[in-house]
Amino acid sequence: MDDFTFWDILSNLLDAMVWTIALSLIAFVSGGIVGLILLFMRTSQVPWLEIPTKLYIEFFQGTPLLMQLFLFFFGVALFGIEVSPWLAAWLALTFWASAFLTEIWRGCVESIPKGQWEASSSLAMSYIEQMRYVILPQAVRIAVAPTVGFSVQVVKGTALASIIGFVELTKAGTMLNNVTFKPFLVYSLVAAIYFCLCFPLSWYAKRLEGRLNVAR
Repeated sequence: MDDFTFWDILSNLLDAMVWTIALSLIAFVSGGIVGLILLFMRTSQVPWLEIPTKLYIEFFQGTPLLMQLFLFFFGVALFGIEVSPWLAAWLALTFWASAFLTEIWRGCVESIPKGQWEASSSLAMSYIEQMRYVILPQAVRIAVAPTVGFSVQVVKGTALASIIGFVELTKAGTMLNNVTFKPFLVYSLVAAIYFCLCFPLSWYAKRLEGRLNVAR
């Protein structure tokens, strides 16, 4: 349709971009909170905490995010609970992100020399105190770069939420294409917007990694 100009298409995509950013931020923050809890469980060396955490991580890392979106959107409805596309997308992305963040952070924690654990243990610190005052302050510096890098995957992962009807950037692009019949223009703009969102994060993550390597 000729009623839609270039600026009409772009403005609609930019409006939808706001929802992509919102979903990315909310899922990343909530995934980080869940991931931090799982990190303490995963590194606790308590079998009844560690084993369920391993299974949780294996499930959400080992299955497609698309399937997880379907489970939260359609599966929960089988129990008579109505789930909106927004809620299903938020829950699926939160649990998916938390599984990956837990493993990223576990690697950072385990990179801390064992002498730090032994020294803090000799001061009669509990496991929580060791993590809070000794291990995590050192691990955070190592974890910043890969954590920022993973945020790019969260932004791109929001595109799959379009499958369950959540109107974000990809869904808006599909809807505009169905109306305008200009797939090259629409999806080129969608790709350009995703690039503008993800490239700064990727660049910043590489820069942080470079600074860390120089510091070492």
